[in-house]
Amino acid sequence: MNRDVPNVPAAPPPTGFFAVLHGSALIFAMCFPAVMAWLYFVVLAQPMRETGRPSAAALAAYLAGKVIQFGFPIFWLLRVERRRLRPAVPSFQGLSIGLVFGIAVTALILGTYHGLLKNSPILADLPGRIRDKLILFHAQTPGRYLGLAVFLAGFHSLMEEYYWRWFVFGELRRRLPVALAIALSALAFMAHHVIVLAVYLPQHFFAAALPFALCVAAGGAMWAWLYHRTGTIYSSWISHLVIDAAILTVGYELVFGPATG
Repeated sequence: MNRDVPNVPAAPPPTGFFAVLHGSALIFAMCFPAVMAWLYFVVLAQPMRETGRPSAAALAAYLAGKVIQFGFPIFWLLRVERRRLRPAVPSFQGLSIGLVFGIAVTALILGTYHGLLKNSPILADLPGRIRDKLILFHAQTPGRYLGLAVFLAGFHSLMEEYYWRWFVFGELRRRLPVALAIALSALAFMAHHVIVLAVYLPQHFFAAALPFALCVAAGGAMWAWLYHRTGTIYSSWISHLVIDAAILTVGYELVFGPATG
């Protein structure tokens, strides 16, 4: 029997006053990452641009934002809805689909970078802007960058799948048709990436930042579909991990040059 069947929500759609409360929680979850990205990438980053020194306020806001973001779903489900959480088991077919998608997108990312963008003026200012963020995280050496990359591609991508697919998409799916839930979760996932990409590519918003953000939305939609199809976040996570690794590889080359050895 094929165990990769569409996952049926464990809880029924909320009703009455709780439906309003549930909707408010979803709006908060969908908007909070974008608000925090604007705060620490735009507002609190200004002192670092002026002084050239890491901004303690920006780093503190980033860390606090992540704690709130990733803690909110557990708080909501355990303390407000009083639901029991049952971790799902990954399946070979689901992992295979996710891995194939991740490898295909990785080939597209690396091919586009090396074939079209490597010497493009669109990316001319990007290395300096990446270095500014690496200074903020004290990761401005190759070794520290690789450590940060392992954290982002491995653990942080897992937490994003837990947040955006398991919680945001999963809760939207309780109230809306699956296709609409996929679309809304993907657009919400894109929102904070629009801000980040606009910071990195401020002179090329329509030529680069917005198209890249729409690619993020497409990826978010695919990952939501994978979660719905397989019933676990492991399928989307393996895909997310591989793609983040490709993006971080490009970042390494932009800042430090091609890896050798």
